[in-house]
This record gives sequence, C-alpha cells and structure tokens, in this order.
Amino acid sequence: MGEVKAATEKVARSRATVKSAQGKPAKPSREKPTEPEKAEPRVGVFICHCGANIAGFLDVEEVAEYAETLPNVKYVKRNLYTCAEDGIASIKEAISKHNLNRVVVAACTPRTHEPLFRKACEDAGLNKYLFEFANIRDQCSWVHMHDWERATEKAKDLVRMSVMRVSHLEGLEDISVEINPVSCIIGAGISGMTAALSIAEQGYDVHLLEKESQPGGMLNSLYNLTPTGADPKRLIKGYIERINSNPKVHLYTDVLIKSVKGFFGNFEVEITSKQGDFSIKCGTIIVASGSSELKPEGLYGYGKLKDVITQGELEKMLLDDRLPALHDVVMIQCAGSRGMLVSYCSRICCMVAIKNALNIKEKFPDARVSILHNDIEVYGVIQEEWYRKARAAGIRFRKFDPEKIPEVAEKDGRLEVRTYLDLLQREASYPADLVVLSTPLIQTEDGLSLSKYLRVPIGQDKFFFEAHTKLRPVDFATDGIYVCGTAQGPKDVAESVAQAHAAASHAVNPMRQGIVRTEAITSRVDEDSCIGCGFCEWVCPFGAVKMVINEQMRLVSSINPALCKGCGACAAGCPTLAIKTQHFTEDQTLAQIKAAFPEPTKPGKGFEPQILAFTCNWCSYAGADYAGVSRMQYPPNVRIIRLMCSARIDPLYVLEAFRHNADGVLMSGCHIGDCHYISANLMTEKRYNALKEYIEALGIEPERLELAWISASEGEKFASTIKNMVDAIKKLGPINKSLLRYKAPERMRDPETCSKENAIKA
Repeated sequence: MGEVKAATEKVARSRATVKSAQGKPAKPSREKPTEPEKAEPRVGVFICHCGANIAGFLDVEEVAEYAETLPNVKYVKRNLYTCAEDGIASIKEAISKHNLNRVVVAACTPRTHEPLFRKACEDAGLNKYLFEFANIRDQCSWVHMHDWERATEKAKDLVRMSVMRVSHLEGLEDISVEINPVSCIIGAGISGMTAALSIAEQGYDVHLLEKESQPGGMLNSLYNLTPTGADPKRLIKGYIERINSNPKVHLYTDVLIKSVKGFFGNFEVEITSKQGDFSIKCGTIIVASGSSELKPEGLYGYGKLKDVITQGELEKMLLDDRLPALHDVVMIQCAGSRGMLVSYCSRICCMVAIKNALNIKEKFPDARVSILHNDIEVYGVIQEEWYRKARAAGIRFRKFDPEKIPEVAEKDGRLEVRTYLDLLQREASYPADLVVLSTPLIQTEDGLSLSKYLRVPIGQDKFFFEAHTKLRPVDFATDGIYVCGTAQGPKDVAESVAQAHAAASHAVNPMRQGIVRTEAITSRVDEDSCIGCGFCEWVCPFGAVKMVINEQMRLVSSINPALCKGCGACAAGCPTLAIKTQHFTEDQTLAQIKAAFPEPTKPGKGFEPQILAFTCNWCSYAGADYAGVSRMQYPPNVRIIRLMCSARIDPLYVLEAFRHNADGVLMSGCHIGDCHYISANLMTEKRYNALKEYIEALGIEPERLELAWISASEGEKFASTIKNMVDAIKKLGPINKSLLRYKAPERMRDPETCSKENAIKA
C-alpha cells in the first residue's frame, strides 16, 4: 500500500502546475472565451482584391456571392486591400455589428499576415484562434494566371474549405509562464561573447559557457581577419576585458554540457567541469557553439603528402611564424565542399584563400601564388576590392573543370599540381612548395550532441536549423532557444557579430516582459480513451509526453504543454484517438477534406483529376507560397490543407480524402534531416509506406498516393510535383469507388478493440 500511495503522490506531483526555476507555479494565463464563441457559428468572410494581384486573375465578386451561400456565413465583404487600415477596421466593425464569432479572410498567405488579422479579431473581442485564412493569392490567383474560370472555381473551394474548418474551431488560450530573467550562452567565440555582452549591457545576467580553456573560439588560431586585416588577438583581448569588467557576465571555461532540462522560461543546464558538476537555471538559451574546419583525409594527398595542408593550418603557421621560405604555392578551392565530401558551399573559403595569398605575398614578395578554383565567391564591395588587390599583386586565379578536379603528386622531391583549365581548354601543371586546401567549415561533434540535449533540429548540412530563413533567422522551432554564428552555418566575423546581436535581442525580449506566451497549438489527452500503450511517448521528438499513473490508478499519457510544440505526431498515431492537437483537431481537418471536392470527377476525354495535398506549415506549404510569389504556373487541380507538421497526417485523413472524391493525395513536408520538429517526418515516411500497401489492398492504385519532401525555397519542385501527379492520374482515370472497400466507422480506433500489444501496429 505504501508503494501505491507513493506512486499516487508522484502522479499528483507530475500533474501539478509546472513550476518555474524559482519554484513559483508557472500558471497558464488564459483568456476566457467570450460567450459568442460557444454559440452557433456566425462566420464573417472578407475577400481581398489585393489590388489586381487577386482580382486581376479571378472573379472576386463571384467568389463573394458564392461565400454568401455557405453554411453559417452571416456576412461577406470585399476589400481592395484587407490588410490596409480600412480593411482591418471593417473586420473589427463587422464583428461587433453583425455579432460574428468566426472570421475568414480570403487573401494572401497566413505565413505573413495571419498575426495581423488575429490581432484585429482580438481587438474586437474575439478569440484569435477563431480566425481562418483562405490562401487565394499565393496558392490560387498567382499560380493560375491564365485560367480565369478554374482559378475562380478553386478560390470558391478554398473559401468553402476555410468556412467549414472555421465552424469547428475553438477559442483557445495561450500558455503564459513566468520567465527566469537569466540567459545561458553555449560557446564563447566571437558570437557568444558578443551576445553575452549585448544581453549583460541591457541589465540581465548571462552565463557564458566555453569548452576550451580560454574564450575566443576559432579567432585564437587566425593570423588576421577579412576583410579588414585586423589582429584577432587584439580583438579577443578587448572582448575579454569587457567581459571581466561586467559583473552581469559569468564566464566558465573547460566545461561541457551534460544535459538540458525544462522548457522556455525555465531551463536547467547541467554542466560538468574539472572542478565538479553544477547546474545553471535560465530562461533563454543561445547556441553559439561554433564549427570546425574539415580535415579531408586522403583528398589531394592530405595526410599522406607532407606539404599538403588546410587554410586553417596555414593560418596557424603564419600566426606562429613557422612558415619556411616559399617560391611556389598552390591553393585549391572547394576541397571537400560542393558535392565532394559535403554538399554545400562554405561561403568564406574564397575570401580566406585571397587573404592568405596576400599574406604570403607580403612575407615572400617573389613567391608565385596560384588559386585553382571552380568559381570565386566574394561578397560585398570590400571583398571585391581584396579580390582586385590580389590580382594586382600577381596572384593567379585559374578555373578548373569541376568534372576534372586537380591532382596532387610528388615529382623530383617537390609537389606538382596538375589540372585541366576550363577556360583555356588545356592541361596545366604547377610546381609547389606548399599546397593549401580551402576546406569547408563543418558542424562539430559537440554541436551534434548539443542538438539532442536541446531537442533542436539540425539540417541536412548538419548545422543548426533555424525556424525560418527570412522570418525567424535566429530562432529555433523550440521556443526560448536561439542560434548565432557558425553553429548555424559558415559565415565571417562581421556576419557572426550581427547575428549575435539579433539572437541577444530575441533572448532579451521575453525576459524584459517577465512572462513568456506560447501558442495554444499543443496536444491534450483524453484519459478516459487512453489505453496507456506508450506510443505517444515513444514518438514525441520533444520529450513532452510521459506515461503516468492517474488518480484512477491507470497508466495514461500525460503531456507537458510547455514542452509540446504541436507537431501532432502523437495524435496521428494514437490508436484510440485519445490525443487531440488543439487547432488542428480531427473534426477541423476532416471538415476541410469533405469540403474540398463536393462532386466526384467524371470519366471521359476531359477528365481533370482532383488532388488533395497535405503540407507542413514550415516547408512544403511555404514552398507552395514560394511558387506563387515566383508566379510558377501549375494545374489548378490541387487543394491544399496546411498542418503544422507532415507527421500530423493521420492515415484517416488520406483514406477520407479518397472517400470524398479525391483522385490523388499528396503527403509533403520538410526534407529528411531538415524537420523543424527534429525527426517527426520520419514517422511520415513510415506511414506513407504502410499506406501505399494498405490502399492497394482496399482497391486503390498505390500510384494515387505520393510523398514529396519540399523545402520553403523549392517552389519549382512543388509546381513540378503537382504537374507530374496530374499527368500520372490522368492516365489512371477517376478513382473507382466501387473498388474502394473502405467505410469510415464512427470511431476509427475503438479502445475496446485496441491493446498495448497491438497499439503501434494499429
């Protein structure tokens, strides 16, 4: 009995309100839903002309007239620019005058304008989560500019889908947690030190952690800096003096991260050092862990031939004044990058090579220095000046064919570099006392470990992956953690310093407010339906789910809303539908699915397939937007449903799409390795493979279901994916519903028929 009592008390503690770092309850500050939200839906639809961006390519008046006929729609208005001051005012006025409790704006994209319209709803007293966006510009008018009629029909469909979804939306409450006004910065290179001083000078305590014995990072091994030629030692000395004189900065060297616990506002970083283990409590974290230079073992004889070195090793020799007299030096660019050992361009290598070539010419004016390259990349006016200065100094730039990379060998006791000159179309050889390889910056092993501790994503290039390149360039999808410097990708000192200031600004903002608010898009558990299978705990990429013993002494799932990021991977795989992802619930998405194609397609010569695409908010939906911004044309056969993550694509959604007149279904999301929810899209891939087999067993051709990884920058790929799907399904013809041996039961996964043993299979 004592054990049972202890377990019960433990559960009670785990279910209690989350505590802050100071031990105060982190009570969610939740706005009370207004009474109209509980009443029958009264939807207002505001359709934007967007000047001629929408009205120039489809019939806005016809779309507005159609919207008036939709269920629950009580008010429809057209605006020249809905995002303009008068457009916002019309939304506020209509909510009050017509007692609206739901709002749909048919305009551009939620990725840029959703916060604006949500704010308008809030100002009018309406819960912001009762707003819905119909993307009739970026994903309709701009991508179907030459098909007025079908673009108009698609716009009607998109408005109908939004009206059906908004009718099922619920007024939600953002989560507010007291924040510990302390920041922790991991890495004391130029980025980390800059961010630490920026935060400290705004009056907040900063813990600055460095794994080496002294701060400075890669600057400690550089001879001089580009593009100014400044002395790194002098720069570091100035930073250290400022850090030592600022009582708000607490510097720790020779330390390693052991683990990171907690959530935005209340993190606890456990640290190990030579003096012993200790922990730091903080509200925000900045990752400035830096990068390292690739050592390309075996490439161009590196590691085998004595005088083949990297640019970093050359810097060290210059710094220590260990460079012997040189007569012939050959530098080889892109040594390991751009598809050789890593896929990306390291951006700064060309400038580093130019800088070091000039350093060599300064020490040995008569030395012949050749830079063999496959394109020279220099950024900005100052760097262009350095490039011209290098050419004027007699440094030779020779372009080689990337299909015929240079070869390095020993000949008569010296090195010889043979290459095929692309522009001259001939072979050439260069004697060399020293061959210097311009290798890329790569992620460190410590950085890879850190990504797991922090539960933040890394991209395909292994660098830390920001939430959005343009909209949130220093944020992670994980709230309260920011990134700067070369931990995020190769960049020079000036860029690193600028990004560090940005990260510091983002970290200070919530600390200044004292309360951190995060969106209510999180998952919740219905304990009565939960069978305690543990699938949700296994699949959650953020560790937000734990299995606990509840008050009825049943093993059930418990989700920490402060840790949950709303990807929905748990809800999509729950065998009993016990988990509900707020704002992306089953009934909301199923309403869109049913509204997408009200009529089945007709066979015959003019058959046009109906395709439903499920896209993730961060990448593939953004890729579709990018296709629109770029005016990339593709067939108007597709209707898009946005989810936060592709892992939220429940198999039920795919089956219901086929049942409700879709001839093809596209599942799409971030590339593997680039998921904004760390690894959630791996579950998408597993479900896709299982669904291909399942729909074939149901009588559906497996070719009707496609999976595409599409990034935010791949608008062309999104457009081509739709074109290819339309062409492929045209050959298949309309879906044969008589073969579709599937009927949606009232509850897809009944708890009485599920068990812990078969839950994952289910």
